[in-house]
Amino acid sequence: MDETFVIVGGDAAGMSAASKAKRDDPDLDVIVFEKGEWVSYAACGMPYYVKGEVEELEDLVAVTPEEFVEKRDIDLRTGHEVVAIDPEEQTVTVEADGDRFDQPYDHLLIGTGARAIEPPFDGIDLEGVFTIHDMDAADAIDDYVDERAPETAAIVGGGYVGIEMAEALSARGLEVSIFEMLPRTLQPFGEETARVVEEHLREEGVELHLETAVSGFDGEERVEAVTLEDDEVPADLAIVGVGVAPNVDLAEEAGIELGPTGAIATDEYGRTSEDDVYAAGDVAEATNVVTGEPDHVPLALTANRAGRAIGATVAGSPTLTGGTAGTAIVKAFELGAARTGLVDEESASEAGFDPVSVTIEAPTRPHYYPGSTDLTITLVADRESERVLGASLVGRQGAKRIDTVATALHAELTVAELEGLDLAYAPPFSPTWDPVLTAAKVLNGQLE
Repeated sequence: MDETFVIVGGDAAGMSAASKAKRDDPDLDVIVFEKGEWVSYAACGMPYYVKGEVEELEDLVAVTPEEFVEKRDIDLRTGHEVVAIDPEEQTVTVEADGDRFDQPYDHLLIGTGARAIEPPFDGIDLEGVFTIHDMDAADAIDDYVDERAPETAAIVGGGYVGIEMAEALSARGLEVSIFEMLPRTLQPFGEETARVVEEHLREEGVELHLETAVSGFDGEERVEAVTLEDDEVPADLAIVGVGVAPNVDLAEEAGIELGPTGAIATDEYGRTSEDDVYAAGDVAEATNVVTGEPDHVPLALTANRAGRAIGATVAGSPTLTGGTAGTAIVKAFELGAARTGLVDEESASEAGFDPVSVTIEAPTRPHYYPGSTDLTITLVADRESERVLGASLVGRQGAKRIDTVATALHAELTVAELEGLDLAYAPPFSPTWDPVLTAAKVLNGQLE
């Protein structure tokens, strides 16, 4: 009898696992239960749909439900919500269209993702207050801007979502304010990168309220203002982007262990504490390649890669899910900001290292070649081992250079080894000494 691989959740991790498992073992019965209607979509593209750079919401879908069913022979069932897992009986309980049934499994993947955190703000249910973590929310924001023609927007949270939505709504003609309770925006990117981004946001007309706690929203039926401890700021649209939380309720109720981050604990193959049950994507932990400790970094590549690896494992080829360096990049109007690993001495010290760091500015092209701009790079290393620990960088060009440092982290390179890399050079693309090499050279000088 053919084995059955059941997957809960039809986005990045789930559909990557389904596709890989079915491709490697065509005789495997692969069933995916997705409680919504959207599958395999690019959540990271949603701000650019709101901005208008992506014309149709459907353009964000990588593979349609029909393609999964007809071309990949995957039993994909949208509108089906898994409401319980019984690891002992190896069944999941599913609800759909008022019906309820049990589905047996031989292998199970929990890919339930994460949800946008909704703080207990007064007025959070007012019309015009949104989170943006799924396709329907992106569509609702786009419709609201079209139909209600708001003039002012309040964005609560200065992280990825806040920065990207500030650009999107500014492009739609709104006056945008960002409210961040911490001293800086883009907290995981480090102080220097945040400073450069904040200066640019102000240049673009975004009003920043740092170290400012929001207590709620005011209005009759529709939001009219964001309320602070002792003030109100007018806003007729609000985005709450204060982070996400893994959807672990289903796993927790089934007795599956959570890790120290609050996400599902997994081993190097994505296996949970229960036999034949895996977890991947925004609901699961991954191992940080710098610290060696469990981490929860909800990013698209981490989810896709882990899902694909689990699909291969279930199909008979055990495959490591891979660690995470927390490598990320964000567009802030004309700037690109990126980070990987431990981006400052504070976070490195907390992880038990003896850190040393440098911050430099270096040109992205030779001085004589048109179009050169400065890239600001902070590079961090461990003083004793001289191992590279992380970096952040920001500039109008070249933010993808963070990938060089991310590679160094995975390979556990020293600063001298990073400095010695043979990177490509030609005037249209880089100076002789790439900015990353320059940062390594300066940092290496402090280690000698």
